[in-house]
Amino acid sequence: MDKKPKTSPEPADFAHIRDWVFDLDNTLYPHHINLFAQIDVNMTAYVQELLQLGKEEARALQKRYYHEHGTTLQGLMLNYGIDPDGFLERAHAIDYSALLPNPELGDAIKALPGRKFIFTNGSVPHAEAAARALGILEHFDDIFDIVAADYVPKPAGATYDKFASLHRVDTQNAVMFEDLPRNLKVPKALGMRTVLLVPHNLDAVLMERWEKLTDEDDHIDYVTDDLAGFLNGLRAG
Repeated sequence: MDKKPKTSPEPADFAHIRDWVFDLDNTLYPHHINLFAQIDVNMTAYVQELLQLGKEEARALQKRYYHEHGTTLQGLMLNYGIDPDGFLERAHAIDYSALLPNPELGDAIKALPGRKFIFTNGSVPHAEAAARALGILEHFDDIFDIVAADYVPKPAGATYDKFASLHRVDTQNAVMFEDLPRNLKVPKALGMRTVLLVPHNLDAVLMERWEKLTDEDDHIDYVTDDLAGFLNGLRAG
């Protein structure tokens, strides 16, 4: 990596931003909340029932599809032609009680100049439930989900293009916040500012290799483990 990502927000780098784009899971709420663990269990159970596999075999296939296609759903659609809506409903049948209202984050998002979007590989109902639990749903102009993307997930370039076209986003005046480095490559190529959210106590969190920031990820402008603090740093500036 020729230039390491910055860790402290520099307001001048964001003065031109008019569209603020946020991933949902592990971005708008911290990684340690781990809602995805519940979703993971539901997806494994779905694959088990669909293909009559043992739990470990089903989980291995689920993870392979996630790695190869961006979502388990995309892999199952391509290989088995499943009903995507039924899968999404099953996957997101989870308990959101671990998410508590975050007034600091809500105030920070509300204060941002311009429009705010959630851009997720999950569903609108999942994004609404999570954002509502956090007390921040009302601050967003819209949610672009996997259904709006015709079930083609990030990091596919066509999906970012579809989002930008639908909402008339000038990518030169936009920023994206994400927890997966690979999902920020296309935004950077489109001219967006890129901010990677990482877990608190990063070294203690078990993550797959491709989920971690490496020296090859020169498309990341900023890294932070505190979204509200980062946004408030921009406002303070």
